[in-house]
Amino acid sequence: MSFSTIISGAVEGLRAELIHVEADVSNGLPVFHMVGYLSSEVKEASERVRTAIRNSGYSFPAKRTVINLSPATMRKRGASFDLPIAVAILVSLGEIPGDRVKNPLIIGELGLDGRVRKVPGILPIVMEAKDSGVCCCIVPRENAEEAALVEGMTIIGVQDLRDAAEFLNGFGKRRPCEKKTNVTLCDTVWENDFSEVRGQKNVRRAAELAVAGGHNLLLIGPPGSGKTLTAKCIAGILPPLTQEESMEITKIYSVMGILDEKEPLIRRRPFRSVHHTATRAALIGGGMVPRPGEISLAHRGVLFLDELPEFRKGVLEVLRQPLEKHQIQITRTHGNYTFPADFMLVAAMNPCPCGCYPDMERCTCTPAQIQGYISRVSQAFLDRIDICAESSRIEFHDLTGTEKAEDSMSIRKRVCRAREMQALRYGEESRTNSMLTGEELKKYCELGPDCRKLLETAFDVMKMSARTYHRILKVARTIADLAGEERISEVHLREAIGYRMVDRKYWGRQQKW
Repeated sequence: MSFSTIISGAVEGLRAELIHVEADVSNGLPVFHMVGYLSSEVKEASERVRTAIRNSGYSFPAKRTVINLSPATMRKRGASFDLPIAVAILVSLGEIPGDRVKNPLIIGELGLDGRVRKVPGILPIVMEAKDSGVCCCIVPRENAEEAALVEGMTIIGVQDLRDAAEFLNGFGKRRPCEKKTNVTLCDTVWENDFSEVRGQKNVRRAAELAVAGGHNLLLIGPPGSGKTLTAKCIAGILPPLTQEESMEITKIYSVMGILDEKEPLIRRRPFRSVHHTATRAALIGGGMVPRPGEISLAHRGVLFLDELPEFRKGVLEVLRQPLEKHQIQITRTHGNYTFPADFMLVAAMNPCPCGCYPDMERCTCTPAQIQGYISRVSQAFLDRIDICAESSRIEFHDLTGTEKAEDSMSIRKRVCRAREMQALRYGEESRTNSMLTGEELKKYCELGPDCRKLLETAFDVMKMSARTYHRILKVARTIADLAGEERISEVHLREAIGYRMVDRKYWGRQQKW
């Protein structure tokens, strides 16, 4: 048999597509020719495959070898086609029966000694293979646990090329990698706990509200007041992942190649802390071949931006659209890419360059310096923040007192109860108050006469935008949920409005009302 076809796969963005690897070995000039819209690393497979076949104990005769990767309209990248190319050649040479390779999907990189190495993006490829009717996948042994996360698929992990050939010939007995059952997604322990946060009751309350409703949170205060610690503690009060959410996040991390090969399933919500030197492409994704950025790696979790004004203004501004749409769309000449970005933004900043404002006895900044520092965060960006909380200077008695603060587990229980109320109300497990639309706000955030009058006064005095008005309603809805009440009362609304007073104070827009 001089011609053979092997099913393989490739990832473009987050979308997987099956690739047919065709091989034809015939008499003629001894050349190794590869076609199919290939990148340079795929073209280099000719030397890797030829050497790997010989070092695996098979003969490679001096014949004309033509390899085609179909469809030719899709750009092929990476070294994951090495193993299917080698197997296709062995089938064409008669070393492997052709009927044994009609259904399995084969993927993997080859070393010169024939060893099969791990490749990124296995999970979405195996998921696509299952949807296309493929029932068996031959993958690198290091990727086997990841591929086994897909139910109903037989996964064969191979160590080298001879290992794969013996399995296809029926000589070697390879036990399929079994999917782990009864995986617990919620029993995870984080390094930081809210019991470590001394004082700062208002900040702790704001963090609890933010997680309960999926709201964006901004913490403002002097250095050493616990802003960063509070943000890290937020990871410990996030609600547990559902199985669907866990697979969704794992798929993103698989494409990036950053999964743990022994425990590939992401079992807890991500917490991504980004340094202020990050570029726009690093934050939202991009490149010549677009890849997910930090906002996609924080999908269903938290994106933490410390020292917010230190980020370049253009980097912050690109977050405005993902914060509203919960996804990012990147357009290139060869295609459009959509990456998920449903994350909760937590940001922290000092009130001025020295960090001591408004304590004028300690602050060394001029009014112009303070204004310039604060203005690095635009009002348009600030309008997308639901809750602003001020972190005050820690007092001595807070550090030395014997009173023990509430731990993260207790707070998390209240957060989960609030999330359950929202799931029952909206009928969608992953839906939160922060995602309510205009019509839904009218339905689920109905106000009584007193509440309406209070909000009308606040709207006029604070000169709110429509976006700010809607966010106050969403936060008030969350406050009511934490209190276990179905209707929003005046107490809930006053607290929600209070979380918009802090930004007015520092951005010079606070007025008496």
